Amino acid sequence: MTKFILGRKGRMSQMYTEAGEVVPVTILEVGPCYVTRVLSVDSDGYDAIQVGYEKTREKVLSKAEVGHCKKAGLEPLRHLRELRLKAPAELAVGAEIKADVFEVGDMVDVVGTTKGRGFAGGIKRYGFGGGPMTHGGMCRRFPGSLGAGSDPGRVFKGKRAPGHYGDARFTMKNLKVVGIDVEHNLLIVKGAVPGASGGLIQVCRAKTAKIKASS
Repeated sequence: MTKFILGRKGRMSQMYTEAGEVVPVTILEVGPCYVTRVLSVDSDGYDAIQVGYEKTREKVLSKAEVGHCKKAGLEPLRHLRELRLKAPAELAVGAEIKADVFEVGDMVDVVGTTKGRGFAGGIKRYGFGGGPMTHGGMCRRFPGSLGAGSDPGRVFKGKRAPGHYGDARFTMKNLKVVGIDVEHNLLIVKGAVPGASGGLIQVCRAKTAKIKASS
């Protein structure tokens, strides 16, 4: 079964397990989503489904986006995302996807956009150790030497250095679903989820899940 849904990150909280252990959880406000397009190997070269989320007004979208939704017999949807499949899709265009597509105990991957932190130094961005704080050291938060001398005489591309930090796509893998509220479209997962509260997220079946006996 295709397990894929869009939503928004809610607040963090705590839950008790059956063993009485307190675990941190994140509440996700997911769906309802609608299948806006079904792709197949014959027509597109690969199997996939395109899902739309969050109904909105027509004037918010472009004419092409509005027409795309109307072609599927749906109201205008603000966000569209695609999920590749290993087999032909089981869902048809117009199908509704809710939180109950998942079950308690499922392992999922959550994709979001991390918080933007602007321009940051090497210590904040990459966790550099910094310079000495004693004996006259005046380079406490400096990154230090970046390149070699005469040979090659340049800084290699991709060198970790101060720069823009955050505001990037990030996938938090192998989170366990510990609760579902179908009536309010809520999905509760164990652990943290990337991004700020209210940020757009997508949830799908974990690709590299390994269920631990203690989890």
